[in-house]
Formats: sequence, structure tokens, C-alpha cells
Amino acid sequence: MSVTILGIESSCDDTSAAVLTDGLLRSNVISSQSVHESYGGVVPELASRAHQQNILPTVSEALRQAGVQASDLNAIAFTRGPGLLGSLLVGTSFAKGLAIAEGIPTVDVNHLHAHILSHFIRTEEGQEVPEFPFMCLLISGGNSQIVYVKSPSEMEIVGRTIDDAAGEAFDKCAKVMGLPYPGGPHIDRLAAEGDPKAFRFSRPHIPGLDYSFSGLKTSFLYTLRDNLKADPGFIEKHKADLAASLQATIIRILLDKLALAVERYRPDSVAIGGGVSANSGVRRAIADFCRERGIRAWIPPRSFTTDNAAMVAMAGYFKYMKGEYCDLSLPPFARVEI
Repeated sequence: MSVTILGIESSCDDTSAAVLTDGLLRSNVISSQSVHESYGGVVPELASRAHQQNILPTVSEALRQAGVQASDLNAIAFTRGPGLLGSLLVGTSFAKGLAIAEGIPTVDVNHLHAHILSHFIRTEEGQEVPEFPFMCLLISGGNSQIVYVKSPSEMEIVGRTIDDAAGEAFDKCAKVMGLPYPGGPHIDRLAAEGDPKAFRFSRPHIPGLDYSFSGLKTSFLYTLRDNLKADPGFIEKHKADLAASLQATIIRILLDKLALAVERYRPDSVAIGGGVSANSGVRRAIADFCRERGIRAWIPPRSFTTDNAAMVAMAGYFKYMKGEYCDLSLPPFARVEI
């Protein structure tokens, strides 16, 4: 008997709903919020209000595209955290209400687990998926982690950022360059036109497998400050080279620690996940990294790198198959370790 799961994602500023049947994607609808662009970052109160407006039409459209009714669902999976509490509350409340109305169970999903398990979403029959165990570089605006994935429910963080995440470094450096929010995609676009060796920014010397990006940001700011004194038009003249050098430095920081983790754990494959895994330079670097070591690289489609409900439905499917249902009294949470 097939299992059909509705996934709901509302952890930040995108409202998303998706339907999977036995891991096969049937729909994945994302409603993005443009209201935050003028503020240079996500405004939590505006995000939660937009989720309230978007969630019903988004879920309805996901069900319509999948060709199913709510009564056909076996369970509803929803992001319980981490994320913005107000945004999470909208998705959590909607999922619980619909589950009660249909008399079906809910499955709560850890947003970070969902990013890792996005590699198991199939868009066609017979599609390959990773074998356990594998190493995953989880890189987003809020998290930079190296995770040893033993099973869908057993994941060990072997390295993490001790301050800022890679995505924060991209976005905050982009902001001081005067680029629109979110800055990461603009850095990626400009980097293709610049010289990655034009500028040298500091790289951290943190022991073990942990990351740090705060020093890189400081080095970037000092470079701008020192050059702007002599030339007020410095940023505009050197945008592409600044972007290329910044991106190359971040990638080097990420890969140096990943290399240590791969040497220590000897995985057969390495995956990437999270919003920063959409970065063109990161994707090429991971492919080259794995090719040089003779291991398999798992690089997700860009549509599954940003926050989306397909990955939530996938993570929920694994939990549903183990009978790990959510108590309706459980509230959303803002922060948690993986």
C-alpha cells in the first residue's frame, strides 16, 4: 500500500507545501516573500503575517497539482524547528488543524534533517539515492555543519561553526558592498566575472573540524575600509574581483575542514545541502573534491537547496514509516542541535 505525505514548510520567509507518494515527488509549491527586500533581511513579524496569507492557497495548490484530496493523505509532515517562532507557529498550527479535521497523524520534522534528507526525494522512478552512511556538508544562512549521516534518524555533527555561518558571510559581505538581499546569489553571479586571486582575506585557524567565518568578515570589511579611503569608487570598480575572492576564500575554508572529516571517517560519498549548496562555485568545488578522492558526490537540484516542503515531506516519510508520530501538544522551537 502506497503512502502519501503532505509536507509543510514555514521556518523562515518561504511558505511551501509538497506532496510525496512513497518518496516520489508529486508537487512542490513555494510562495516567496518579497516584502523583506527593502529591509536587507527577514523581518520576523512581516514573515509570519505573510505565512498566514499564503499557507492556505499554497497547500491547496500543492494538493491540486498532485491530483489528491486531503482525505487521500496518510500523514502531514511539518517543520517544527529550528526557525522563526512566529513563522513556525503558522505552519505548525495549520498542519495540526488539518490533521485533526482529516483524522490522520502528524509528523514533526527537524528543518536541518530535512535539508540532509532532500537527497532521497525522487522525481522519477528508479532514481538513485545515497547509501548510508555518508558525509554531508550542511551549509546555509544560519548553519555550517559537517554531519556524518548513519541513517535517516541517526546523524552525528562532527564539525560546526563556532560563530557565523557561511551563508551569513556571503550575505553580510554582500550588504556592505551595496548588493540587494539576499546577497549570496549576487555574489555568485559576480564571482563568475572576477579574479578569485585579486584579494586575499584571512582564513581561520580553528582546531579540529569546527568552522569560523567572523574573521573572514572582519578581514573583508578592513579591505573595503582601507581602500575606500584612497578611492571612494573602489567597491564599484572591483565588485567582481571582491565577490570572486570572497567566494574562493569561503569555499577553501569549507573544503579544508571537509577534507579532514573525510580523512577521519572514510565515507564512500559526500553530499551537500542547504541554501549555500546552490552556489555555483561550491557545487563545482565539491564535484572536484570528490572526483580527486574517488568518492561519490551528491549535489542536490537547486530547487531542493532552498527551504522547500518536498524535503520536509521526505523527512516525514522516514519518520512515518517508523511510526514516529507527533504529539499535538508539542510546540515549535526556534533553536536546536541537529
